[in-house]
Amino acid sequence: MTDNLLQRSHATSNDTDTLGKHMRQLVQLRWLAVLGQFLTIIVTRYGFGVELPMQLMLSVLTGLVAFNALNEFALRFRHQVRTAELFMGLLVDMAILTIQLYLSGGATNPFVFLYLLQVGLAAVLLAPSYAWALLGVATLCFLWLAEKARPLELAQDYHLGIHSYYVEGILICLILNAALLVIFINRINRTHRERDARLAELRQRAAEEGHILRMGLLASGAAHELGTPLSTIAVILGDWQRMPFLKSDPDLGEEVTEMQTQVQRCKTIVSGILMSAGETRGESSGETTVFEFFDELISDWQSTRKVQEFSFQNLVGEDVDIASDTVLKQTICNLLDNALEASPEWVGLEVLRQNDKLIIRIIDRGPGFSSLILERLGQPYQSTKGRSGSGLGLFFVFNVARILGGEVEAWNRPEGGAEINLCLPLDVLRLKEA
Repeated sequence: MTDNLLQRSHATSNDTDTLGKHMRQLVQLRWLAVLGQFLTIIVTRYGFGVELPMQLMLSVLTGLVAFNALNEFALRFRHQVRTAELFMGLLVDMAILTIQLYLSGGATNPFVFLYLLQVGLAAVLLAPSYAWALLGVATLCFLWLAEKARPLELAQDYHLGIHSYYVEGILICLILNAALLVIFINRINRTHRERDARLAELRQRAAEEGHILRMGLLASGAAHELGTPLSTIAVILGDWQRMPFLKSDPDLGEEVTEMQTQVQRCKTIVSGILMSAGETRGESSGETTVFEFFDELISDWQSTRKVQEFSFQNLVGEDVDIASDTVLKQTICNLLDNALEASPEWVGLEVLRQNDKLIIRIIDRGPGFSSLILERLGQPYQSTKGRSGSGLGLFFVFNVARILGGEVEAWNRPEGGAEINLCLPLDVLRLKEA
C-alpha cells in the first residue's frame, strides 16, 4: 500500500511538472504572438496603407503583454500549475485574437485561421473535453465576427493570385500556423518523452526497492532461524577444542579455532541484521569521525578475512564528525569482499575528500569487469561468479548510495584490476540531532 501511495505521489508530481513545462511553452509562444501581432499591425497600416484603429489595437496588445507577464511572474514563484489554468490561458488568447480581428475586418481577415492554432494547442495540451469546449468557443467567435464586424475596405483583387493582398495574408497565416504548430508540438513531444523517461526510472526504482524489501524480510527471517544452529555449532566447537586428541594436533586445533572465528563472525552478522531490522538510519547510530570509523571498519574486516596484503590510505585531511552507520559499514565491506574475491593477494582502500563529498575508492588487481557486467552494473544478479543468486552485493551498494544521495562508479584500470568509487555527500553522513 505504501509503494502504491509513493507511486501515485511520484505520478502526481510528474504530471504537475509537465503542466508547468506546458505553461512555460505557452508563455513563450504568447510572446511570439505579441511580436507577430505588433509587426502585422505596423506593416498592414504603414506598408499596405490599410486604415486601422491603431490606438485601440495597440491597447489590446498591451493588455496581452500584461497578462503574459503575470503568467511568467507566477511561474517563477509558484510550482504548481493546474489544467484549468492552461485552458483559461488559451481562452484569453482566443479573446484577444477575436478583439483584434473585430477591429481589423472580422471574418474577412485572412488571419481568422489562427483559431485553428488555438484549437490545435488545446487538443495537444488538454483533455478532449477542454479541446471540444475551445472548438465551440472558436465557432461562436467566428459567427459573432461574421455578423458584427465591419469588413476592411480593400480592393477585390482575388484574381491577381499571389499578388492579391488577401491571398498573401492567407499564405502568411498558413506558414505562421504551420511553423508554430511544428515548433510547439515538437517541444510538447520532447516534454512527454522526458516525463515517460522519469516514470520509467521511478518504476525501476520502485521495483528495486521492493526487491530490497523482500530481501530484508528474508534476511530478517533467516537471521532468526540461524541463531539457534550457530549457537549449537559454537558449543560443539568449544567441546572439540577441549578434547585431548585435538590438543595434540596443532594443525587440527588451528582449523577448529578458525571455524570458531567464522562462526562468531556469522553470529555477529546475524545480530547486526536483527538489530537493524525496522530501524531508520541514525536511530542506533553513535557519533564518530571519519578516521575512527574507517579504523574500526578495517580492523573488523581484516580480523575476519584472509587477505595477504591490504593497503589503506587516508587522504581525507582534516577529520570530520559522522554517524557510525551500520548500513554504510556493510556497504563498504561488501565492496571490499568483492575486491578480495577477485584479488586475494592484494586489496587497496583509499578515502579522500573532494569539497563536500567523501570519496571511498576500492582497488583490486584481479581480472576486472567484463564489458557486459560494466553495462549492467548495479542491477541484481549481475555477477562474474557464476553462482546462482550472486550479484546482489553491488545491487545493494548502488541502492544504498542512491538513498544517501551519492553515486557509484566502476571501471577497469589500465594497469590491470578494477576500481570502484563510492561518492557520498558528507552532510548525509553526519549524525542528525533529535
